[in-house]
Amino acid sequence: MATVILLRHARSAANGAGTLAGRTPGVGLDETGRTQASGLVDRLRPVPLRAVLASPLQRCVDTVADLAGRRALPVETDEGLYEVDYGDWTGRSLKELSEQPQWRVVQQHPSAAVFPGGEGLAQMQARAVAAVRAQDARVAEEHGSQAVWLACTHGDVIKGLLADALGLHLDGFQRIVVEPCSFSVIRYTETRPFVLRTNDTGTDLSGLVPAESEDSNDEAVVGGARGS
Repeated sequence: MATVILLRHARSAANGAGTLAGRTPGVGLDETGRTQASGLVDRLRPVPLRAVLASPLQRCVDTVADLAGRRALPVETDEGLYEVDYGDWTGRSLKELSEQPQWRVVQQHPSAAVFPGGEGLAQMQARAVAAVRAQDARVAEEHGSQAVWLACTHGDVIKGLLADALGLHLDGFQRIVVEPCSFSVIRYTETRPFVLRTNDTGTDLSGLVPAESEDSNDEAVVGGARGS
């Protein structure tokens, strides 16, 4: 299988305003977010991306538009990467929502959290994992097991994907931090995934590219790290 770089979209106008944008259309990046997005070209320069996918929402497409254009790659959208459907919570301030009784369930028992008029976090995780695994298999079939691709999506979605890859119960996914424009990286194999990075906001990513002679296998390395 291939390697996926999960990119949280750059900071949006809603992030700056402290509101829950959810699936509200037309929410773009703020000035900070546009600066973050422009920096992706240099951050990913050493990585030969084979595909760029995004949630259909504007803030994700805008985040990767310049990067994809520089690589002459289309920005493919996948509804499996959509933001959580927060239902009646959409567009409301986080400060206000933190006073709702359901907020504690979202924080402490997210596997049971279903947003009023929206979807549950467990539903979100299931459809996101299915989408990413399907896309990963497609990229690997088209470009080989050494291929690296990028999926730009949302914070809770990435946390759900990382929890799945780590074998972590969804009730622990709030322990994972995913900041705007951060990279989290998963390498899938036929038997299990490996989490290579989480919440990376600036380090050299050239090491993500497997060497030509490196087998893409499902064996963990004894001692916790690969040799040189």
